[in-house]
Amino acid sequence: MPRLKAKPSPPLPPLIGWRERVRLPEIGVGPIVAKIDTGARSAALHATEIRVHGASVDFVVPVNGRNHHCSLLIKGQRRVKSTSGHSETRIVVETIVEIGSHRLTTEVTLTDRADMGVPMLLGRASMRGQFIVHPGRSFIVSQKKRKSIPK
Repeated sequence: MPRLKAKPSPPLPPLIGWRERVRLPEIGVGPIVAKIDTGARSAALHATEIRVHGASVDFVVPVNGRNHHCSLLIKGQRRVKSTSGHSETRIVVETIVEIGSHRLTTEVTLTDRADMGVPMLLGRASMRGQFIVHPGRSFIVSQKKRKSIPK
């Protein structure tokens, strides 16, 4: 009886850490640290001075003492329950998130994350099928370039 050849397994998605440096090229922000949180559904970005103007939203993203003034089209609104159990309605925008050499178009809610430790959270809906998350490592695909020591 002829032997059937097994189909090769599809390649595994790339491995990322529970924290990674990301860029948001459409709004000129980054690199900033994002927490990769498979327990959270959506992505959230620390934003202040959020102002709706018709179909667009203006907001400020503070990074390292510098304020990035941003504007994007509104994708919608979403009721989100924070880790503290507080529920709020947030503006949803869609933008590109770069993690290392990977680019994702993802929906992001805008909220004040000043007390959260990192300016961005990427939930499972943002990364579904794109990555495998290593819970014990940080900055796998977004390692800082080490300075070479002159000899």
